[in-house]
Amino acid sequence: MTADMGDRVTDIRPGRLDPADYEANFDDLHPPLDDHEAMVESDRCYYCHDAPCMQACPTHIDIPLFIRQISTGNPAGSARTILAANIMGGMCARVCPTETLCEEACVREVNEGRPVRIGELQRYATDHLMASLAKDSHPFARATATGKRVAVVGAGPAGLSCAHRLAMLGHEVHLVDARDKPGGLNEFGIARYKSTGDFAAREVDFILGIGGITLHTGEVLGRDCTLSDLKAGHDAVFLALGLGAVNALGIEGEELDGVIDAVRYIADLRQATDLATLPVGRHVVVVGGGMTAIDIAVQTRLLGAEQVTIVYRRSQERMNASTFEQDLAQTRGVRIIANARPVRAMGGADGRLRAVELEYTRECDGRLEGTGELFRLDADQLFKAIGQTFDGNPLLAMKDGRIEVDEQRRTSDTLIWAGGDCIAGGEDLTVTAVEDGKVAAMSIHSYLTGA
Repeated sequence: MTADMGDRVTDIRPGRLDPADYEANFDDLHPPLDDHEAMVESDRCYYCHDAPCMQACPTHIDIPLFIRQISTGNPAGSARTILAANIMGGMCARVCPTETLCEEACVREVNEGRPVRIGELQRYATDHLMASLAKDSHPFARATATGKRVAVVGAGPAGLSCAHRLAMLGHEVHLVDARDKPGGLNEFGIARYKSTGDFAAREVDFILGIGGITLHTGEVLGRDCTLSDLKAGHDAVFLALGLGAVNALGIEGEELDGVIDAVRYIADLRQATDLATLPVGRHVVVVGGGMTAIDIAVQTRLLGAEQVTIVYRRSQERMNASTFEQDLAQTRGVRIIANARPVRAMGGADGRLRAVELEYTRECDGRLEGTGELFRLDADQLFKAIGQTFDGNPLLAMKDGRIEVDEQRRTSDTLIWAGGDCIAGGEDLTVTAVEDGKVAAMSIHSYLTGA
């Protein structure tokens, strides 16, 4: 949408900050606990018999046990307890919304409003183990080879979890991924300040270190192989395809230069060796209310954007992002405008974005409607962060646009299981994807061995 935007010129450029600022801005969100801090925090746990925190964890880690092991000076044993339930416990300790899962259920949170810092203790234990392992060692051993072959499509959290569990049970796993490196959203989609350095890659190496898993990158289902091919060459198949298509805003001017897919930008940011090379606008608008919206808003602010605004169509209380994440954004200088939606992106004759026109909204009888009251925000970049959709066509039964599975993550095809973001009813969290992979692996093992 070309419009007369006056003399304002789009200002998108890299290198807005001094080099030292990038390092400081993208440092660990939660610096790791030292030994003394971990001991003090572990002593706060009541070690509940029927621990509500354990019930709140999607992977059902024995939280009281792993915290007790820390308190008795056994962080390596603590890590094994964690990883036996959640092989990606190191990443989940960094990215899980613990404030709405285990820590929200903590008895100390209920009674005192200050939970045990479960996520940070989990990171302390798993980091300790990974740092202490010899290069060729692994805390889990493979069972005797079964002679069975399983194809796992997608090397994100669900696929890696499934592959590791299957390999541990003695099966041979062929793990394929469309990207040039494994890790899925942990490698390409997590805010950089939540998972710093090369941790995502090191965790993948740790998982693959059990042996029995052959990784093939750059292979796309439907291009390089088909479901029929995989079924013909393997005894079972697990699909962890993720969500590949980003929802469109459906507004005028969406084609303008400066209207950007937030997921793709975050991936570029995650892979950048020099953050000063990333172009960022002076005025940034983000449309959405979930974790992706928060992540892109905070990170563009940390890259040097002067004004960053999140626009969400419903009330702020209805945002999918947790209160903690919303507070994080606002303390980083991000403005949140609720009850508003974009109606058109406005640009100049050069085809570049200049501003976004928005409309205030209200809910009436459960329906969202515009009030007719319009306003504008200057914008050099407009990020789309209103969710993703499954763009695969695996010829399986579907529900709500995703693959339908039963409680064991089995699809309508008796040889195919699925998990992660691509299945119906998923919560789009790393920890739930890990649980999907684990549950599917145990179901596949039972099918293959009759156990």
